[in-house]
Amino acid sequence: MHFDAPLDLDSGARLEQYDLVYETYGQLNAEHSNAILICHALSGHHHVAGTYEGEPRSAGWWDNMVGPGKPVDTRRFFVVGVNNPGGCNGSTGPSSLDPATGKPYGSRFPFMTVRDWVRAQARLADHLGIHRFAAVMGGSLGGMQAMQWAMTYPDRLGHALVIAAAPSLSAQNIGFNEVARQAITTDPDFYQGDYQAHGKLPERGLRLARMLGHITYLSDDAMMEKFGRELLKQKPAFSLDVEFEIESYLRYQGDKFSQRFDANTYLIMTKALDYFDPASETEGSLSAAMARAKAGFLVVSFTSDWRFSPSRSREIVKALLDNGLNVSYSEIDSSQGHDAFLMENGHYFAVIRSYLDRVASEVGA
Repeated sequence: MHFDAPLDLDSGARLEQYDLVYETYGQLNAEHSNAILICHALSGHHHVAGTYEGEPRSAGWWDNMVGPGKPVDTRRFFVVGVNNPGGCNGSTGPSSLDPATGKPYGSRFPFMTVRDWVRAQARLADHLGIHRFAAVMGGSLGGMQAMQWAMTYPDRLGHALVIAAAPSLSAQNIGFNEVARQAITTDPDFYQGDYQAHGKLPERGLRLARMLGHITYLSDDAMMEKFGRELLKQKPAFSLDVEFEIESYLRYQGDKFSQRFDANTYLIMTKALDYFDPASETEGSLSAAMARAKAGFLVVSFTSDWRFSPSRSREIVKALLDNGLNVSYSEIDSSQGHDAFLMENGHYFAVIRSYLDRVASEVGA
């Protein structure tokens, strides 16, 4: 969908015009009351569920969660997935052509915030005829967007599902993001963000950033269970070549990611994570920041998630309870680390399904 109306950003910059790529699943009912918005995390996009015709390996990033008979049941709900502005999967982003110059935005593309994305999503909803979502949900950075929806548009959603998220990043998490950004910006092929103009891609830096990310998304137990200390060959080679299975896995993931994701988008997304801090606008009080919210909330955390630990989710729960809001909280036992929100887990899926059963009954879905 193309938007000619400018989008004013928190940074003071403006997107004069932009495109948003989105996908929908299921049918919007006559009352337009059964819509659920899925907000993607750092490397996600609009393709939430299903596969494309003739492409059996094209399953959406949350295909185990969304679809007919799945926890987010598309027989009952009209599900919307959108690629946020600044992305690299069709929506206007750093690799898009700037209409003013006919060249890629590159380093000139503005930084975005979670609130900027929510405003853009609300405009998309307007064009789709959705004035109130039955629910807005997401994991990690997507969960932050669900929180922001409840604060920015309290009358436009009935429920917020905040999964594996936090009210703000810890100093350690900001540190991880900075190391990843340094890997990209110090790549000789980065060219201060204008690598496309030079016919280059900072693949090495992006590969390292993704490798670092994967280490932090998994728990120690998950990595030991999946890879252990297994060698690719029977004996050590006493070289710097790939020898352990975990090394092979990280390099494979890094190589694959560097071929499909834009480096400038990675920088913008990690900065949006760093900037998210609703309490900063209310003298450090998350409870005061969440006072605007009216939605019901489901907050979910995972025991082995050390990047966005359960204690951070409980901070969100406390702030919501301080405001007398209807809150459900579930701490899921999992060994999968932060990535657990993407994994199939019987308890986790049962919690989501049960909560959305209630949402469905409220909207007659």
